Amino acid sequence: MSETPGEPVATERELTMSRAMVEAISSEMAADEEVFVMGEDVADYGGIFDSTQGLLEEFGRDRVMDVPISETGFIGAGVGAAQAGMRPIVELMFADFFGVAMDQIYNNMAKNTYMSGRSVSVPMVLTTAVGGTYNDAAQHSQTLYGTFAHLPGMKVVVPSNAYDAKGLMHNAIRDDDPVVFMFHKRLMGLGWMPAPEGPKTPVPEDDYTIPFGEADVKREGTDATVVTLGLHVHRAMEAADELVDEGIDTEVIDLRTLVPLDAETVLESVRKTGRLVVVDEDYRSYGVTGEIVARAAEDALADLEAVERVAMPDVPIPYARPLEEEVNPGVEDIAAAVRATR
Repeated sequence: MSETPGEPVATERELTMSRAMVEAISSEMAADEEVFVMGEDVADYGGIFDSTQGLLEEFGRDRVMDVPISETGFIGAGVGAAQAGMRPIVELMFADFFGVAMDQIYNNMAKNTYMSGRSVSVPMVLTTAVGGTYNDAAQHSQTLYGTFAHLPGMKVVVPSNAYDAKGLMHNAIRDDDPVVFMFHKRLMGLGWMPAPEGPKTPVPEDDYTIPFGEADVKREGTDATVVTLGLHVHRAMEAADELVDEGIDTEVIDLRTLVPLDAETVLESVRKTGRLVVVDEDYRSYGVTGEIVARAAEDALADLEAVERVAMPDVPIPYARPLEEEVNPGVEDIAAAVRATR
């Protein structure tokens, strides 16, 4: 089934985001033998962030494959399998590692359909973990949303909760174009890395899809618009709750996908509130915050009274916990930005 906005969906249990993702993958693998999973530690370990937990026991090593530490090799193999008619789900363990496979991702996965005049398609899902907040330093803590969204040819998905993760994963696997599915480590529901309130949600047992390019208004408001994604949806919601006591009614928009981007939902909100705050865990320069602000300036300038951006400063992410907390946008940073628009 497809999601219908405003229509309640019967649910029977709550899932973590990792379990919701695995449930969608399992269902698609059961329905189509051409769907398979490969990546580092996805089989015996079940993914270091539980992104493939239980799939090996269900489908065996022919369809859930651990690979050598060679991102260029196994992502390239995924591209080839997709072009041959399969539907691979390939895990890049950390988004930070994309550099060693940049040619395979940007020039092959993203461009081969265009370069071949559509004689081949690349129905492939590249899953990857993003984000910090657990002290893993500068090479394992980046989000890099803007890096992947910048070049054409790939759809880019960023769920913030279990319900969205399942529906978006079903849609990603069924899509005939390459999809980058970016999941935040902090949202997965791991025992050793507690999630904030919010990402564990009721999830239908039945299959369902969430269309790409449809943002979700998580909280309606009239005084300011906060646009964000991933972990910072939950931080924005907490900030909005705090601001209620100050008489500020904040609307919170979860983009859910960057490519395609639902700019119209953002513009409708900006035309209503007149004040825009964009929050992102990616770097401030040349990223999502600048893109959203530019769209608002181009298409809703007459309605725009104030703009603030809250993002990671352009520095390597520190290892030390106090320093990482200082650079990663928090609830109070978001609340302060909303206040600054008043």
